[in-house]
Amino acid sequence: MFACAAVAIAPTAAFAAPVFTEATPAAEASATTFRIATSGFVDSFNPFMSIYLLPTNSIRYMYESLVQNSSEDGSPTEGLAESWTTEDGGTKWIYTLHKDMKWSDGEPITSADIKYTYEQMMTVPELGNANGNLVTNFDSIEAPDDLTLVINLKTPQAPNPGSEIPVVPQHIWEKIDNPSEYANDKDVVGSGSFVLESYKANESIVLKANPNFWRGAPKIDELQYVYYTNSDAQVQALKAGDVDFVTSLTPTQFAALENVEGVTTHSGEGRRYHSLSINPGMQTRDGTAFGSGSEALKDVEVRQAIRLGTDTKTLLDKVLEGKGVLATSFIPASFPKWHLADDNSALVTFDPEAAQAKLDAAGWIAGADGIREKDGQKLELRLLIDATEPLEQSISEFFVPWMKDIGVAINVESTDSDTVSAKAISADYDMYFSGWSVNPDPDYQLGINTCTNLPTNADGSGGTSQDGYCDPEFDKLYTQQRSELDGDKREEIVQQMLAMNYTDTVQVATWYANGLEAYRSDRFDGFTLQPAKGGIIANQAGYWGFLTVAPVEGSEGSSGQSANIGLYIVGGVVVLVAIGGILFMRSRRKTQADVE
Repeated sequence: MFACAAVAIAPTAAFAAPVFTEATPAAEASATTFRIATSGFVDSFNPFMSIYLLPTNSIRYMYESLVQNSSEDGSPTEGLAESWTTEDGGTKWIYTLHKDMKWSDGEPITSADIKYTYEQMMTVPELGNANGNLVTNFDSIEAPDDLTLVINLKTPQAPNPGSEIPVVPQHIWEKIDNPSEYANDKDVVGSGSFVLESYKANESIVLKANPNFWRGAPKIDELQYVYYTNSDAQVQALKAGDVDFVTSLTPTQFAALENVEGVTTHSGEGRRYHSLSINPGMQTRDGTAFGSGSEALKDVEVRQAIRLGTDTKTLLDKVLEGKGVLATSFIPASFPKWHLADDNSALVTFDPEAAQAKLDAAGWIAGADGIREKDGQKLELRLLIDATEPLEQSISEFFVPWMKDIGVAINVESTDSDTVSAKAISADYDMYFSGWSVNPDPDYQLGINTCTNLPTNADGSGGTSQDGYCDPEFDKLYTQQRSELDGDKREEIVQQMLAMNYTDTVQVATWYANGLEAYRSDRFDGFTLQPAKGGIIANQAGYWGFLTVAPVEGSEGSSGQSANIGLYIVGGVVVLVAIGGILFMRSRRKTQADVE
């Protein structure tokens, strides 16, 4: 048996150390509202169901997990559990909970709540939509007393099984008739640092501080997400003081904010990857084909040629202006232990001649117009882009001529984000731009590349698959890495898996962008980064970023100011409205900016 002690939280160099105090009644604190600009899509705040970035981030604040990802480096640390041990060769995990924890409504938090949450995911398939693959190795759950939780696994498991699953209050959720359809969008009872008070679609999200949070109440009273139509409007709102924080800035926007009085910019090492997703021939778990993907893309040689013909270094330098790291796979460089090594033998570089040779070998012959043909069919592919995303438009301007150089015609279909999402989910595409935020342990991301996570239905629903990838050999390696308790051996298996996925080329990873953020430093400070060295404030694999934020001494914060004014862009005209906004992205797994 080995014991795992909780990891302490370390201070960051330029940001406040996350020092926590005992919970105090919210009424004793000054009335402060921290306003965050957003245009993110919300499906619901249901922790069993939501797979979108904005609600998933909110859920991290609303519900504590059994085990949390530390702010220092993302390693497992205290959540609801203060400590844990393993027995029986790693098949039994025993957790001891903190004493005297309470839900936001004052009811006690016990091991029964955790048991209920996990068993719902294990026994009700629909409730595994968001994190179901995290419980596939669970055999049974025990709650021998209020402060002890036992997870019995089918096989030994390297990742801590208590991580990344939001725990819900049994006394609330057991009374809900259809939990998979429950929006959970007002008067939420939670265990996290903030709980959802209200939500108005495309207008605002208000989360209030939870005085019962086991680490102590936050130093602000509310988090309020304010909707804006696009990122340029968010930047103007920050300059005007209408919001206090913006994130996911473009390099140009970031530069424009660097010398604004009262504003501090921050560039941190992010946990996202960006990619060109390629439709390899989508199918359901039972092998039923669906979608309208090109037959040509079912040929791995064609997909590999697209990779060879894409100059990702130029995209990083010219489109992202160098504010990021060149990508190798879907595990970012911010997790060096798991990231596909830059010297891996599977990696290839930009080589148009090699791309042409691949297509020659696959029987695609250049026609009089330079576009290749095979069996009477031209090699013409569709590229879906979001008309509101400048980066996607910029990438396509490079990509189209690169593909023409190797004999592939690209038809760019520029449309709204809802259409991109709908087509991506139903596999009505050849290529589109995608991306995910990745957790410190790669198990989840590897899992959504397995055959068992393909959709169950021919409309693309019933599963969470990163790119529609399916290789039984990859699945075998996935099972091996999850059960491998030797760290070095597990790393070797993960490297092998990433190299296999890279070679099969169901996506071309382009970059790992820096997290470009800015905030009103004349009003708020004390943010906590994750990781502590060079990390990010927003979109963390945890709740640290806004947990320790506090008003600047002598400032009014956002107290007494209107939080109901936003910028609405219509036909290029800026108009003041009562928090207006339009949808930004629709699918976590199918779009590059709004995915968790």
